[in-house]
Amino acid sequence: MGSMLSVNNIEVVYNEVVLVLKGMSLEVPEGKIVTLLGANGAGKTTTLKAISGLLKAEEGEVTDGTIEFLGEVINKKEAEDIVKGGIFQVMEGRRIFKDLTVTENLIVGAHIRKDRDNIKKDMETVFTYFPRLKERHKQVAGYMSGGEQQMLAIGRALMSKPKMMMLDEPSLGLAPLLVKEIFEIVMRINKEEGTTILLVEQNANLALQVADYAYIMEGGKVVLDGECEELRNNPDVKEFYLGQSDAGKKSFKDVKHYKRRKRWLS
Repeated sequence: MGSMLSVNNIEVVYNEVVLVLKGMSLEVPEGKIVTLLGANGAGKTTTLKAISGLLKAEEGEVTDGTIEFLGEVINKKEAEDIVKGGIFQVMEGRRIFKDLTVTENLIVGAHIRKDRDNIKKDMETVFTYFPRLKERHKQVAGYMSGGEQQMLAIGRALMSKPKMMMLDEPSLGLAPLLVKEIFEIVMRINKEEGTTILLVEQNANLALQVADYAYIMEGGKVVLDGECEELRNNPDVKEFYLGQSDAGKKSFKDVKHYKRRKRWLS
């Protein structure tokens, strides 16, 4: 199966001065779940914003390298055109329209679509995945719990009929049971809708269970990548990301087991 998304050796600079991504590369095969792991400040969210075209709003720019989606270079495109092309980013902190109802939020998610006749049907599909949203479809979104708002954010993304959905820290601030429920639904969406997913997640243990393939970032670039099952058994990943640590090691890239990163073998 070929790559749907290819990020090829990109550099990202903020305010024409601050270099955040330093030769970042990754591939996301069609129909797979790929996770991007790393400590705060590693460049994970910047990578997502580079892909979705949201860097401009923060004085950021891809200054080198290319981003290709379905064989087309997209890093010079406007964010709206990238959404129309099939990529939808669910941002950290949910970012729903809190003054609108659940139904109104979902309708906003479909605003780029031309097949207006299918919107009601797709809303019912969202309600199938998230029954709580159906129960609260008339409720103002700002009065819902954090978990319900996260469900709404994902549901709104689904309403755009994305080919690839990017999720930025979907577990942030949520109770463990809710996190488990949301990730089970994400896996269902991947399998049942065929939606490719690029996931940024602080909970490395959970992400490595959910995803097919993982990239680990440090200092604005990838330092290790591989099949998730392989990485779960990697001693350095265990030490730095799964809580099975030994004292004294400061940087993932300097540990004794570090191996040069491999490319995705499709």
